[in-house]
Amino acid sequence: MEKYFVENLDIAVIGAGHAGIEAALAAARLGCKVGIFTICLDAVGNMPCNPSIGGTAKGHLVCEIDALGGEMGKAADATFLQSRMLNLGKGPAVHSLRVQSDRRGYSQYMKHALERQENLMLIQGEIVEILTEGNRVSGVVTHLGAEYSAKAVILATGTYLKGEIIIGKSQLPGGPDGMFPANQLSECLLKLGVPLRRFKTGTPARVNKRSLDFSQMVVQEGDEEIIPFSFENEDIGENQVCCWLTATNERTHEIIRENIHLSPIYSGQIKGVGPRYCPSIEDKIMRFKEKTAHQLFIEPCGLETEEMYIQGLSSSLPEFVQRQFIHSIKGLEQAEIMRVAYAIQYDCVDPQALYPTLEFKTIDGLYGAGQFNGSSGYEEAAAQGLVAGINAARKLQGKDPVVFDRANSYIGTLIDDLVTKGTPEPYRMMTSRSEYRLLLRQDNADLRLTPIGYEIGLIGEERYQKFLTKKANIEAEISRLRCTYCSPQNQTLKEILERCGTPALSGGASLAELIARPQVSYFDLAPIDPDRPTLTKAEGRQAEISIKYEGYIEKQLSKVREFQRLENRRLPEDLNYEEMIGLRLEARQKLSAVRPVSIGQASRISGVSPADISVLMIELEQRKNRNGTNE
Repeated sequence: MEKYFVENLDIAVIGAGHAGIEAALAAARLGCKVGIFTICLDAVGNMPCNPSIGGTAKGHLVCEIDALGGEMGKAADATFLQSRMLNLGKGPAVHSLRVQSDRRGYSQYMKHALERQENLMLIQGEIVEILTEGNRVSGVVTHLGAEYSAKAVILATGTYLKGEIIIGKSQLPGGPDGMFPANQLSECLLKLGVPLRRFKTGTPARVNKRSLDFSQMVVQEGDEEIIPFSFENEDIGENQVCCWLTATNERTHEIIRENIHLSPIYSGQIKGVGPRYCPSIEDKIMRFKEKTAHQLFIEPCGLETEEMYIQGLSSSLPEFVQRQFIHSIKGLEQAEIMRVAYAIQYDCVDPQALYPTLEFKTIDGLYGAGQFNGSSGYEEAAAQGLVAGINAARKLQGKDPVVFDRANSYIGTLIDDLVTKGTPEPYRMMTSRSEYRLLLRQDNADLRLTPIGYEIGLIGEERYQKFLTKKANIEAEISRLRCTYCSPQNQTLKEILERCGTPALSGGASLAELIARPQVSYFDLAPIDPDRPTLTKAEGRQAEISIKYEGYIEKQLSKVREFQRLENRRLPEDLNYEEMIGLRLEARQKLSAVRPVSIGQASRISGVSPADISVLMIELEQRKNRNGTNE
């Protein structure tokens, strides 16, 4: 009897969180017929932890997603409550945009975006099985027994796979925010040979705004100048809310230490590995005993709710202990707890099982994205979802895959770290992870990646032409600034330089030479530059940064050229590392497990030494000589 499918799909996306959304939208916009499955339609684009987008390095990812044609930046702009640029006291490489979002508004925006997208079906249903024919995926099965055929499947399950909520001694099956977990799919994945592991994350309590005493806290205003995430947006409105700062104290720490034996982390009840860079409050207090206070941010969850998020106070201690230590904190003495903090354990994959395209090495047509790949954070998830969606669509269309590398994006750094080095804990993006962070600023994400988005097909013609105009404006302005000179006798210039705290000129100098001074900005010089063209602030900033950091940028570009030389030395898929004479045993094992695609990737594998790389280079040369090719 012929098999009956409810629907014949090109691509099935499992999960409608931040990874699944970007994957589904990208694949559908590239012309594939996509079905995106979620356990609950009301949890599409949910923010079970802090309702914020961006932050240090994460803001870079959001700008890159937008530059490639993704949706997260637009959603963040449309639903922001407060916007702040972090790290302004440092150089532009680490400036990172962060917004507090309206939690329900963001979810509704993303749900509507999916509903309106051509070629895309949003379906409520738990996927319990992935169908395969040989080593290739062929479809998915829901908990109700409905079967959908699919030529590719993207796993974007977040923290739902065999999810367990842990609060004190209570350990209950569940996904974020009390949703149902996905318990059956893990068994299917294990049968397919997917190497699963157990990770853990957590979230703080939420409290009622009307029960807080803000007079004991420090107000945290948003920026006066609002800079959008999306390069398509200019004016997105004003800040609508404030956030507040408070801190733990000795009494808070004493309560936690007295009850530490009740913590599931310290009792051994929690088996999953937690994130090093976002520890629970009990973990902070036990690990950093010299600290007498830990800063906390009190942040709103939305305009139509009194629910407030306590950033920095994640915990899995019992509810009665949580109440005690929350009430010991200034401004929270009478706090009404609306949701208690909890830890969640979940299944995820060892990302070294994936290619840089995020396709599984052993299962054709199966892709992983987001927290399923061992990362943490909405932004990291969305970036991977976009890459998985692009590559799944391109594979079905017979096109070459798109691989982002460490030199062109934080997205490339993120994926390379995961698939090459693996991760022993939930991975979080940080600016320090990039060797080329002066080149990979968030302000120039469009200059780096929009041409790629256009070539892929996610950036439309109108947007691309505007981008080309912007690029031309910046280049022309840099050239003009280098050729426009000022006299040291100019009284207005003397006043500007004195006000900026930099020495007066002893001779003539170009505007570019003045901007190269650390104290002087492009905008400071407007009074002595009557021929200045009308540029946007973003274009002016780009011109300034290019001039001010020219020497440093050129040094990084030199390193990029060497990096690309190694990346372009491709390693054949049929290399048998186990039999390669000269490789150390550890290198053989690591290379066989990761199957690097290039000499560059091989060099970044932990346990592979420079001597091992030399052996690989010799092998490539010998192959070239044997085959008479330029392999």
